[in-house]
This record gives sequence, C-alpha cells and structure tokens, in this order.
Amino acid sequence: MKEITYLEAIKEALDEEMARDAGVFILGEDVGVYGGAFRVTEGLFNKYGEWRVLDTPLSESGFTGAAIGAALVGMRPVVEMQFADFISCAFDQLVNVAAKNHYRWGGATPIVIRAPYGGNIHGGAFHSQCIEGFFFNVPGLKIVAPSTAYDAKGLLKASIRDNDPVIYCEHKYLYRRIKDSVPEEDYVVPIGKARTALEGKDVSIITYGAMIHTALEAAQTLRQNGISCEVIDLRTILPLDKKAIFDTVKKTNKVAVLHEQTKTGGVGAEVSALINEYCFDFLDAPIIRIAALDTPVPYSAQMEEAFLPQTKDVISAVEKLMRY
Repeated sequence: MKEITYLEAIKEALDEEMARDAGVFILGEDVGVYGGAFRVTEGLFNKYGEWRVLDTPLSESGFTGAAIGAALVGMRPVVEMQFADFISCAFDQLVNVAAKNHYRWGGATPIVIRAPYGGNIHGGAFHSQCIEGFFFNVPGLKIVAPSTAYDAKGLLKASIRDNDPVIYCEHKYLYRRIKDSVPEEDYVVPIGKARTALEGKDVSIITYGAMIHTALEAAQTLRQNGISCEVIDLRTILPLDKKAIFDTVKKTNKVAVLHEQTKTGGVGAEVSALINEYCFDFLDAPIIRIAALDTPVPYSAQMEEAFLPQTKDVISAVEKLMRY
C-alpha cells in the first residue's frame, strides 16, 4: 500500500490504463503541454505523445463528439472537461448520441468524461457547479463520484474499462486536501456498488463525493452526544445501489440524505422517493434532505459557505430526526 492524494490517484489511474491499453487516450483543453488546469495530466504528454494526449480547441461539443466517434471504432477516450460546468456545451452529444447508442443498435460507447465539479473553492457560478443532476435522468449514462483517493483510482479504472459512457465526477476541493492508502497492484472499484463509510445504529446519512467528509465530521461530533450515525457513500450515482440504501434504512429507521448539489430535483429526491416507495414501513421519521440552496453558486467566500451544506447543518438534521 502507498499513500497518495486524490489528484495523484486520478493521474495514476490514467497512466496505468494508458500503459495497459493502447486504445486509451486523453483529450481536452490544455491537457497536453500544460498538463491540465489542475495538473492532473501533467507528464502524460511527454510520456505518451501528442496522439494520445490531445490538446483540443475550445469546443466541448466538438471534442466530445470526436471522442464518441473514436469510442465507436474501438478506442477508449477519456475526455477532460476543464471545469464540469462546461459540460453543458456537450449536452447534446452525451444525451442524444453517447447515451443512446446501446439502445439504438447495441453499440458499445466506452467514453469517460472527467468532470472536475463542486464548490468550496470560491470559483463562482461558472466554475463550481455540481452537474450530476443534469444527467441523472438519462438512461444509458453512468455517473460516479469518488470521495477518497482509493475510490478515485479504482472507479476511474473501472470507468475506462466499462463499455458504456461514464461521467466521472471528481471533486476539485478534494484534489490535494485528502490522502489515503491505495494498493500497489492493479485494482478496480465496481461501478454501482456503495460502501459503508461508517457503521452506526441510530440514523443513516446517505451521501457521496466531498460531502462524505462533512458527514463523517458531523458523525464524530454526534457520537460525543451519544448518537450513532451510519454513513453510506453511494460512490455511484447512476445506477444507484438500491440494496445498500434499503439495508441501511432497515437498520436505523431514520435517514438524512446529504448532497452538495442544489436541493430541488437533486439526487436526494430520487433516493428519498425510493426509500418511501420500498421501505416506508421501516421509517420512524420523515426523510430529511440536506443540500445546497436553490441559487447559483456565490463567489463570495462567506456567501458560498452559507450556500453549501455544512457540518452544523448535518448535526441539526440528525438531532431533529432523533427528537421525532
């Protein structure tokens, strides 16, 4: 085992998959000579050359379409959106082309879209959005959101090897802020499989991405007050691991769903609906959603803090559930 950052885990996954499979290549804005806006692809251009680490024009629709074409003839492109917010420019290519190829004629479209997403970096409304909800309603796509370096590496490897289009949501706030141990040998984290980040018995907190760390911090404080929280890391947003969700509901009978995305129409709404539909008899309290406010992401640090879910918001929600 070795300890690496979340960013290093992503870079290692790219490097190892490019070495393993000559069909894997990277394309996007400034991914080559410059090494990527966040330096994730730094060094790969010199190692693999300009035909496998391609700098593209500023045209998300164009280079996403080119990647889809490459995937259809057997290659495995990894597209970097410089910021996840820019993925909207490629919406048609992803939703109306990549997602529907399997349905249309059984064709594999092994494309990965790396989407650096999320706030808490004071990037404002155009560089801080959580984009998973935009694609959550699209059959044919897969969406993953790792919260640890171990999962960042393992999920990216699994995504590159998958024959379906995968949107890989990598949280910018985690790049250099978290480290954990990963195996030296090759491994993957299966798509569609959640994990229990913390065992507990009183309340379940279901979340993903950077909010895992907020949930764990809240759970640590709550434990001092005699409240035991179970924290479920979804890892994969589409498809959801329904069994893991239902199992934790049946165990604790009280649920808070936490995500950084804005509240209305978010992933939490679908998780809540599933629990209501299939596990209603196991609930001892209404499901609480904890999410960002329904506004664009503020630029001001103070306003962004008020906009995003905080540890105190999770603590307050859990305490409310315990009083019910």
